Amino acid sequence: MRLLGALGLAYQQRARETGDPTYYTKSDEVLRRALRLAPRDLIATSGLGSLALSRHRFREALGLGRRARAISPTTARNYGVIGDALVELGRYHQGFQAFDTMSGLRPDVSSYARVGHARLLLGEVAGARSALRSALDASLGQGEIEAWTRVQLSKAAFSVGRFAPALAQAHAAMRAFPGYAPAYDSLAWAEYGRGHVQEAIAAEQEAVDRIPLPQYVAMLGDLQRADGRAAEARKQYALIAVIERLLVANGVQTDLETALFDVDHGIRLPASLALARRAQRERPSIDGDDVLAWALERTGHCGEALRYSKRALRLGTRDALKYFHRGEIEHCLGHRAAARSWFGRALALNPRFSVLWAPVARRELR
Repeated sequence: MRLLGALGLAYQQRARETGDPTYYTKSDEVLRRALRLAPRDLIATSGLGSLALSRHRFREALGLGRRARAISPTTARNYGVIGDALVELGRYHQGFQAFDTMSGLRPDVSSYARVGHARLLLGEVAGARSALRSALDASLGQGEIEAWTRVQLSKAAFSVGRFAPALAQAHAAMRAFPGYAPAYDSLAWAEYGRGHVQEAIAAEQEAVDRIPLPQYVAMLGDLQRADGRAAEARKQYALIAVIERLLVANGVQTDLETALFDVDHGIRLPASLALARRAQRERPSIDGDDVLAWALERTGHCGEALRYSKRALRLGTRDALKYFHRGEIEHCLGHRAAARSWFGRALALNPRFSVLWAPVARRELR
């Protein structure tokens, strides 16, 4: 059983390293075979929970995490699976409690990073940075783990407009684990933040060449479009649909990400709204609420959009894109002063928060 469990987890690691979702299917087959042979196998149960998280199947992940906890209540990993699932299902208080239990059982990279994520959600940027620094201290010299942690620090810095630290952490991640695709993606965002569009395009191309994840391809297309390379951008956007079909074929739920991309790019807006509604029902988090609010605004349902935007900001999260969406909703409702306030908040937090929408916010304020 132990060998099957280890193989199943190894397939998940390969999926992360290569972006190839067929490894999710292989992991699923191996871990379910292990459970048929030993129904209370801890590694297989928690491994399936982690797999469900990777596939964005959060209700399934919660059930598997709780089953793993029943098998071994003192295994920290189980609380990570439970907490991640609860957070994505919008049950934040319970999710944060699971993270606290996890860090009490085993204060390591995984638990510190989850505490950092929780603090970012609550708008506690300094506290998040402190927790991520603890995660970094625990990860030093561990290759991909250190690189991953530095990428989280880079993203946290970028989110509040601290572009120089974001750039430094992206470069440090590349030194820790050369060729690391998430580091190139973080580098692209940092370079864009500093106004270096050509450097950002080059970095994002490196990320896409290594792992063509939809979010990397979308960022590359948006950068190319901003640079006046519309034909190249269209090729990237077309590639996203192909990648998403491959993900879905291997059990990954992409409704929320697909809805956001389609709404951002004006693709089949009525269908995108229906997709956003379905995604929010399955993933009633602040992100699910925000994407639905944005889809509602883009299709003229601005009163309903305001209700979901308020829900998306209920934790006090400092997120410039969510602020921008709220500004557009207020503008749609004719609340000009409120709209200007939200646009101003977005740009004050991060003047380069989005390739597509930061320029729009600046135009609205002018």
